[in-house]
Amino acid sequence: MQSFYNKDGKEIQRTPCQVYTRVMGYLRPVSHYNIWKKSEFYSRKYFDEQKSSNSEFVRKFAIASCPCG
Repeated sequence: MQSFYNKDGKEIQRTPCQVYTRVMGYLRPVSHYNIWKKSEFYSRKYFDEQKSSNSEFVRKFAIASCPCG
């Protein structure tokens, strides 16, 4: 357990969370990365289907053009 202080200055106890990422087919904790690899990991931008420009198009026409149904 680690001690942290919330915005009101009250001390709270928290358990550290271990973050894992997939590297070449196996999981590895980010805490074992060197400083540059950690920086690269935390600055990654992840794909969000809702923000992609054609996601609405695919939803609208994928079922209509499906030969299976």
